[in-house]
Amino acid sequence: MNRIIFIILMFVNPLDLHAEEIGSVDTVFKFLGSNHKIIVEAFDDPKVPGVTCHLSRAKTGGISGSLGIAEDKAEASIACRQIGAIKLPLEVVNGESVFSKKTSLLFKTLQVIRFYDPTRNVLIYLVYSDKIVDGSPKNSISTVPILKWSP
Repeated sequence: MNRIIFIILMFVNPLDLHAEEIGSVDTVFKFLGSNHKIIVEAFDDPKVPGVTCHLSRAKTGGISGSLGIAEDKAEASIACRQIGAIKLPLEVVNGESVFSKKTSLLFKTLQVIRFYDPTRNVLIYLVYSDKIVDGSPKNSISTVPILKWSP
């Protein structure tokens, strides 16, 4: 029974559901299937109101990409900003996942993790790609100073 639940959870990720695609640009033309692209997406931090992150990531095209079985490159960039009053939860867990997206059929995921630096009163967002066997050291960070917000 646990094996079945694990398999289902590999395909369903609740943090993968709240990104809004803003746009994309083609990077490589493919005769068959969709082109390789860079996709720009936006998502709000689900536990810290007032913070929005924009993420750019590679999306593999071609036939395998069109069928959803290609593995996307482990290349992404992130920019997060304060867009309203920030209200931190009572306890901010360093290293908590705030966004993830499957970038291959089974084993690879793009992750965004949140950290809090209380000395500087700054939120830090890290984007990286992990894989069950071999992740990538390629990463990008964005910091959001927590400032008083006046509308």
